[in-house]
Amino acid sequence: MICMEVAGMKKALFKIIIPLCVLVLWMITCYPVCNKADGFDYFLYWILVGCPYGIRKMCLFLVPKNFGIAGSMGILALNCIVGGLIGGIIVVVVRIIVIFTEIIKVIAGHNVQRCKRKKGNKKGIVNQS
Repeated sequence: MICMEVAGMKKALFKIIIPLCVLVLWMITCYPVCNKADGFDYFLYWILVGCPYGIRKMCLFLVPKNFGIAGSMGILALNCIVGGLIGGIIVVVVRIIVIFTEIIKVIAGHNVQRCKRKKGNKKGIVNQS
């Protein structure tokens, strides 16, 4: 018997629900910025949604050092644009696939904590008699 009590719910909360809620909230926040009178700007939406996920990767490559104010701002803008593009790929490939994988694991019963063993019960299976 598989127990989905405290540990299983905690895992589901921190691996599925919170990352998905943060991603959806950020996507909803970016939507009005990209919705213009001419139409929806998908490229800007890709950059804005991916920026928080890719800026960490991009700031490792281009660090503004020994520049003036203009050079530092230019490097920061380049970091945001390229980080947004990288982050868009991370959101699509990594985040969404990881969330769906965790959902499938919970539905299938993989990696869910088993019930505690009772004395004389070698496999941790609870007798339902």
